[in-house]
Amino acid sequence: MRKLRGNPWAVLGVVSLGFFMTLLDLTIVNIAIPNMIEKLHASLDDVLWVLNAYALVLAVLVITAGRLGDLFGPRTMFAAGITVFTVASAACGLAPGPGWLIAFRAVQGLGAAMLMPQTLAMITMVFPAERRGAAFGVWGAVAGAATIAGPTLGGLLVTAFDWRWIFFVNLPIGVLVLSVTFVIIPDLRPGRRHKLDIRGVTLASLALLGICYGLVEGQRYNWGKISGFISIPLVIGVGILVLLLFLVDQGRRQHRGAEPLIPFALFRNRNFSLMNWVSCTLSIGMLGIFLPLTIYFQSALGFSALKAGLTLMPSSLVMIVLAPGLGKLTDKIGGKYILISGLSLFGIGMGWVVLIAGPHSKWYDFLPALIVAGMGMGGTFAPLTTTAMREIEPQLAGAASGVLNTTRQVGSVIGTAAVGALLQNRLVAALVSEATTRAAVLPPQARGPFVSGFRESASSGLAGGTGAAAARTSPGTPPALAAELKRLGAEVFTNGYVHAMRWTMLMPIAVVALAAISCLGIRRVAARPATPPDADANADARVQMTGATSSPGSSGSPGEPAQSPGSSSGTGS
Repeated sequence: MRKLRGNPWAVLGVVSLGFFMTLLDLTIVNIAIPNMIEKLHASLDDVLWVLNAYALVLAVLVITAGRLGDLFGPRTMFAAGITVFTVASAACGLAPGPGWLIAFRAVQGLGAAMLMPQTLAMITMVFPAERRGAAFGVWGAVAGAATIAGPTLGGLLVTAFDWRWIFFVNLPIGVLVLSVTFVIIPDLRPGRRHKLDIRGVTLASLALLGICYGLVEGQRYNWGKISGFISIPLVIGVGILVLLLFLVDQGRRQHRGAEPLIPFALFRNRNFSLMNWVSCTLSIGMLGIFLPLTIYFQSALGFSALKAGLTLMPSSLVMIVLAPGLGKLTDKIGGKYILISGLSLFGIGMGWVVLIAGPHSKWYDFLPALIVAGMGMGGTFAPLTTTAMREIEPQLAGAASGVLNTTRQVGSVIGTAAVGALLQNRLVAALVSEATTRAAVLPPQARGPFVSGFRESASSGLAGGTGAAAARTSPGTPPALAAELKRLGAEVFTNGYVHAMRWTMLMPIAVVALAAISCLGIRRVAARPATPPDADANADARVQMTGATSSPGSSGSPGEPAQSPGSSSGTGS
């Protein structure tokens, strides 16, 4: 085992397993929602906070955790994050009630925030620039594997056991990763000491908390008043104001020569700045696409959680196969046209899904479209990350990774909130229209309650229905009429949801198209010297950065000739 110490591919394997756990917990919990409500006697709001507590803490703290990796070393922060995440997973599985589960999920989010930015930072440090594309391709394939494993593994565990096992499954992975972290990963602390900007951490955390909390809870409060004078627009507005104060404070610190939480030097690199924008818009688009699609499979088509996950599996499988190769190709030709092609194919594939989605579609109807979308996903994550991190100096890798992960998480929150609100708005109109049309076959006295039932159900939220509201009947309702109401209710919901979903998904698909167009601005980076054949054998010496290996002015990977981040050879691919 010690022979693998410092080997870049062994390091990649360890950090990928940790990364896999954090992504798995973003998707696996969705499948267990009905089981949690039943077994924990929880409300829908309780279960939604089980989802949101994790995502909220992760989005708020990941940028600070990335900077802490620069301060204390990414290996130390990674190991601490694995420990916190694993212990919190065990606590989640043993939680006696919804309140405890929400609290432990927040601690899980803390562990995920601690370890997630260190994965990109360590890959940047141990791989030379000309081979990072292949490494980030594997990193992207891990994201695809987590996408598959979330719905499918979650469905299997909930079916065979119960919701608690979706957290217990993290324990063996966490113990394994922690046991090999200090054996395989060398000390990667940069040569110069960093100082933590406490005021910057406070302002950044408060700003992200206000913005993300407002977006997460906006739909619940109908984007209006929370309590007294406090409203969702006020919370988001205060968050934006604090964010502006944070940026002003960071500029002043940099001007005085003090070290800021976010070094503005990062954004002098056009590709890094552009990839943060693309990462945010891509997350808005992806989450905005998969949210209504998952509801469609389970609520409209009646697929089980497992079947819904298996239906999406071909897309992720194609991504896993293609991502490493396309990441390696990025090392050779750059990421510009691979990204444009990948984002375009993903948008085309998901647009195809929307066009063929119907009230009675079968799982195999979506197979060709999902394969096209998977090809696009394979050409997205690795080139995006490689392009963003290729010119980042090792001593800034933690900060850069924290910023990149933060923009992705904030994009996910925005995508979920925006599409959820738009879908609910379209669903109200579509269900009322369908109910009004189909109520014509009912007796006159049943038509009004039938339509108003759907109006109230849809207005109360996305959980409002599969036709249950229309099936409410008084004890004296004839059995034949009750059966007809139930049948019509199911038809109204299925047809209404399909119509609402089609209009809703135009927005995230348009956002993905915007991300593709934005990639035209990617600047070509000058080619790096090839890595010697024995580079892997000498990797341990190359990545030990605790001395003069890195200086504040150096660039690229340890052991490489210095290159200015601003160097370029034109504006091609």
